[in-house]
Amino acid sequence: MGLKQDIINAKVEGLKAQGIEESDINTSAGSAIEIESELLKEAFVNFLTNVDFKITELKAPVVLEDFKIPDQNVNIGTQVTYIPYPGGAPGPAIPLQGGLGGGTLAKLNLEKDSNVTSPDFTTNTGGGLDSTGYVFIGEDPNSQQSFDVNDVDGQRENTNVKLFREDIEEFL
Repeated sequence: MGLKQDIINAKVEGLKAQGIEESDINTSAGSAIEIESELLKEAFVNFLTNVDFKITELKAPVVLEDFKIPDQNVNIGTQVTYIPYPGGAPGPAIPLQGGLGGGTLAKLNLEKDSNVTSPDFTTNTGGGLDSTGYVFIGEDPNSQQSFDVNDVDGQRENTNVKLFREDIEEFL
């Protein structure tokens, strides 16, 4: 079976529904039904292979173009001890103004829905991930700056799906 045979079968069923006996219906090579079915098949194939389809959902690896973590504040203790590197003797403690005790970097929230925030040392949270990237099939656009698919116009302009005839030959 294939598209052409399905069209022939549909025409035969339509004629039978009109009361014509199947034995009176000519579907042989060169018959009107066979020729019309071939023409319809080609019309369908031409339509499907010449129209651009739009991708409405795509899951693929991402090229991560920008990966930014905002400046992080560090909470430093009230004193710092200097130790020369490598293996030197500790120097005297140097008092600092405004330190809260210990060196602490707030835990970074690098989840996809995190917001970039200032560090909060009372809860040991803050930071955030600010990253952008793009997915591509075919030629790499080299930068997300060269395309925008955030609206329908950008999606229409920058995405395509094609149906190749050789992929459907067995169904014709």
